[in-house]
Amino acid sequence: MKLKSLLAKPYASLIHSRIRKEMGMAVAHQEAIMQYLLKNAGKTTFGQEHRFAEIRSYNEYKAAIPVRDYEAFSPYIDKIKEGQQNVLWKGKPMYFAKTSGTTSGTKYIPISKDSIHNHIDTAKNALLCYMVESGNTNFADGKMIFLSGSPVLERIAGIPTGRLSGIVNHFVPGYLRGNQLPSFETNCIEDWETKLAKIVEETISKDMRLISGIPPWVQMYFDWLLEKSGKSSIKELFPKLQVIVQGGVNFEPYKSKMMQSLGTHVDMLETFPASEGFFAFQDTLDQEGLLLNTNSGIFYEFVPAAEIFNDNPTRLTLKDVQVGENYALIINSNAGLWGYNIGDTVRFVSTNPYRLVVSGRTKHFISAFGEHVIGEEVEYAMLQAAKEHNAHIIEFTVAPMVQAAEGLPYHEWFVEFERVPDDMQAFSLSIDNHLRSKNSYYDDLVRGGILQPLKIRPMQPHAFIEYMKSQGKLGGQNKVPRLGNDRKIADALASWKL
Repeated sequence: MKLKSLLAKPYASLIHSRIRKEMGMAVAHQEAIMQYLLKNAGKTTFGQEHRFAEIRSYNEYKAAIPVRDYEAFSPYIDKIKEGQQNVLWKGKPMYFAKTSGTTSGTKYIPISKDSIHNHIDTAKNALLCYMVESGNTNFADGKMIFLSGSPVLERIAGIPTGRLSGIVNHFVPGYLRGNQLPSFETNCIEDWETKLAKIVEETISKDMRLISGIPPWVQMYFDWLLEKSGKSSIKELFPKLQVIVQGGVNFEPYKSKMMQSLGTHVDMLETFPASEGFFAFQDTLDQEGLLLNTNSGIFYEFVPAAEIFNDNPTRLTLKDVQVGENYALIINSNAGLWGYNIGDTVRFVSTNPYRLVVSGRTKHFISAFGEHVIGEEVEYAMLQAAKEHNAHIIEFTVAPMVQAAEGLPYHEWFVEFERVPDDMQAFSLSIDNHLRSKNSYYDDLVRGGILQPLKIRPMQPHAFIEYMKSQGKLGGQNKVPRLGNDRKIADALASWKL
């Protein structure tokens, strides 16, 4: 055992013990954070407009602070971009995290000197918990790669601005710099394919122990490595590879192909980071779900997913959530985000401790006929059907076909296969049946003769990579939306149908 892994052991045990202790204090921590946020933002523009000094209870908090998405929140961001201080949080942001919005174009998410610790410390805590739970510290002695955005930052109103992953890159501790790949120069390359080629070149002969990134881009990295090396598996190429850190999308649709590429078991560590905050991470290897980060400057609210577009939705604090319910995640943070709908839905699998899974996106659903199908449901249906019909899926997305050329309307599934099912009609029917079992509204529509069963559109090889490239969203933290309530993505994919 080398020095880094040896020194990591006692520190990892200390942090792991602290996190275990804090599990039973989650509700108390949340109540304290609400008061801390109000106290520290009371003199800001937002705090004065919303009378923070007069708020004494959560009911008053809800009455004062409406739920907003980025589009409604952006006038405050614009004030900061114009150079104003003390707008949402004291002073001015330390950074702007630049990210793509679905309807607002580029979003600029503030990160303060207080909130940066949420991003850095949670990533560190996830790895330290993994060390204790797995007993594996040896990855700290080898090379690690974080597939991330460029660390080169522009400035807006004097505020360094860039992708969150590029910002976080500046906080990799010095003792790990020698382990980190790719090189700074390679990380600064903007074009994803050019960058990936250099990453492959720099890592193909190294002792890789940890690889981190969102699943579709990690898989693309694996594909390029195998093609260039001629090896049959990633573990053959990197025999000491021990852990894949992944998050940002549901891993299950990508799991089969990634396991095939790896060739043998490698530990998977799942996380739930976003530009707005690092919300949860996998703290154990044998329990479902991710541990909610309840003591890190974020006060959470939960809105039943079906109510998120209501004018006055139900808003719950942590102590009132129920296992099995889908909630839109609302955050209030020491970055200056207030009643902020991040766009993700979550479902708790445990409330002792508070563990959850990410179930979808509030804006990614199909309800063209009142069915309100969500991401978790289509992913479940696809996974079950793929198992039953020995199909391997690379990527897929779903859209409504309202004006069918023949017959009733239907859901159209655009699927890129690695292994095509032997019987496509039976495969399609299996997906439909599994979706009907998960969504009673969809079942009623099919049963009632309003919709016909879904239709599969097989796609050309690399169709989704080419689509993302055509949208300027290849690589980084970008991902293909699983669902659309319109035909925008479906029509753009038409060029790559088989």
